[in-house]
Amino acid sequence: MVEERLSAIEERNARVAADKAWEVSITRRAVISVMTYLTAGIFMVVNGFLHPWITAIVPVLGYLLSTLSLPWIKKYWLSRQKPL
Repeated sequence: MVEERLSAIEERNARVAADKAWEVSITRRAVISVMTYLTAGIFMVVNGFLHPWITAIVPVLGYLLSTLSLPWIKKYWLSRQKPL
């Protein structure tokens, strides 16, 4: 009984660790960036924007900047929080 519970907890911890690794992975950022670029580019082509594939870089850069700056903001935010 105890071994089953311990095994379940270890499996859950492994899943949580894998999810966390995915959240901060370069692969995830790259996939989201490519999907954002393609979506923005197609939208801009359909709506007649000038130079849509160059302009589509803007939201991708915004996304990438947000992934770089959020850890610093999180650290600052956490330092300002009162302990429970």
